[in-house]
Amino acid sequence: MEEKIEYECEICKDKEWVDIYDEDGLITSSKPCKCREVKHYKRIIESSGITEAFLQRNFENFKPNNQVTANAKAMAMDYVKKFDQIKESKNNSIAYLGQVGAGKTHLSIAIANELMKRNIGVRYMQYREDITRIKQVAADEESYAREINKYKNATVLLIDDLYKNATYKTRAGYEGLNDADKRAMFEIVNYRYFKGAPMIISSEYTVDDILSFDEGIGSRIFEMCKGHIMEFQGEELNYRLYKAL
Repeated sequence: MEEKIEYECEICKDKEWVDIYDEDGLITSSKPCKCREVKHYKRIIESSGITEAFLQRNFENFKPNNQVTANAKAMAMDYVKKFDQIKESKNNSIAYLGQVGAGKTHLSIAIANELMKRNIGVRYMQYREDITRIKQVAADEESYAREINKYKNATVLLIDDLYKNATYKTRAGYEGLNDADKRAMFEIVNYRYFKGAPMIISSEYTVDDILSFDEGIGSRIFEMCKGHIMEFQGEELNYRLYKAL
């Protein structure tokens, strides 16, 4: 008896392309399968060496240590549950902000993993590393466009640690955002804002911080995230410390 082959995707048999037939049953062309984008992003994650850590972050192993983190988990799960309803709306994004170690990245990645299980492509942007790659080719218009378009055109974009290492202190002691970061992020966020393309954002900065760095970028982010913004404040919310006890 011939052993049945199991595929990740039964539609394309893991070829990532679906053949289109004419009336006579002949193949006339092919189109990308809905699993292609997800598999492409998974390969990117694998090449970055963070696959195992990425996949291990899910809702099941996020254990809230207080009501605030319980609410944060509930918001993430509700967002995933209602994603198909809200993805076309103006408020289709979600943000976790503030206190270091509060579980912002864990919950953001858990959302991404759940969406990818549904064959919804989520591009993971490690802010500090990926924004550096974009800025390194800024002088070459073609290379810059090719690099930044990866983040502009993703079905869903997860920005982890927004503005990490992107600020400087002014002479007056205020914190400002580097011009190169501001340029790249405005281009990405503005494009996604007008396209209505969802984002999942984590950052150690607060709503007020992000708005003060650049109101144009910040206001677009928070309009898109309206109804799905959680801001953590206070060391008692440090989820990493709690897990270590």
